[in-house]
Amino acid sequence: MTIVYQESDADIRYLNQRQIAVIGYGNLGRAYALNLRDSGLSLVIGNNRDKYAQLAENDGFIVKPIQEAASQADTLLLLLPDEVMAQVYLQQIAPQLRTGDLLVFASGYNVTYGYIEPPAYVDAGLIAPRTFGVGVRDGYLNGLGYPCYVSVAQDGSGKAWSYVLALGLALGALRQGAIEVSFNQEVELDLFWQQALLPALHNVLLTAVQVLTREGYPPDVVLTELYLSGELGILLGRAGVTGWVNAMQMMSPTAQYGMLSRTQRFQEAKVQRHMEAILDEIRQGKFAQEWVSEFADGYPRLENLRKRFSESHMWRYEKEVLNILRGLSPSDE
Repeated sequence: MTIVYQESDADIRYLNQRQIAVIGYGNLGRAYALNLRDSGLSLVIGNNRDKYAQLAENDGFIVKPIQEAASQADTLLLLLPDEVMAQVYLQQIAPQLRTGDLLVFASGYNVTYGYIEPPAYVDAGLIAPRTFGVGVRDGYLNGLGYPCYVSVAQDGSGKAWSYVLALGLALGALRQGAIEVSFNQEVELDLFWQQALLPALHNVLLTAVQVLTREGYPPDVVLTELYLSGELGILLGRAGVTGWVNAMQMMSPTAQYGMLSRTQRFQEAKVQRHMEAILDEIRQGKFAQEWVSEFADGYPRLENLRKRFSESHMWRYEKEVLNILRGLSPSDE
């Protein structure tokens, strides 16, 4: 049975005597740090001397080297990119850990695939928003919160859940109710969304653009109709709040009938087989191994894929349409 934690399940006083460090001041790290501070908690930022450290200082935070921040804190929120976190953890964080410390991850990636193994004498928790950093910050400021997963993988102190929920409360992660999942479930579902659903959507959009432009429809009108108008985003956003069935009520009866009556035409067995294969690769750790190699080599395939996409007709059309909508000439950057 699914367990959902509400704000009434948490007590922020569990953090009164805790020393908090946010490790990494990127998009999510910044949102976490600002939310925690606005909830009345004091914290330091652990970050290398780069533009993110400067941003943190401009935001009024004390910034320390990661190793120093880790040595002074007993509650560490690890918010570095997945591919760099393991090495930073091994070299700069693990040697500083003491009995009773708490490690909080925003993704189950490194723990699930064994790149980080928290020692038995520390707690390990998960607070994983189902949105980007800007959504975490906006959800806190507007009082609506944001969808989130929570978990405890290791409870050496016997108080890990109390600490994780207190942090979730301070972050605004419990306002919509936070769902308990395992570390494995969080990362497998997240990677599946990235590698199965988004590629399918991307391919459908590319195919739609090709069909319509080949039939003579102007590219700027095509892209506006398909997604640049924001109508698709509004529909999906409403579905995230009220559910898909209720969101469809925003559509005209013509649109509802057209969508529902044609859905079966796209239910191909090949799509299901592709998704099953992708899920198997994720569960077996094949993608994680592939990503380790890609990072170690300096992201060559990622850069090639980005280049190919940037040179596609759809991307060129998109830039032209966006410039037109901004009142610029189509060739302006």
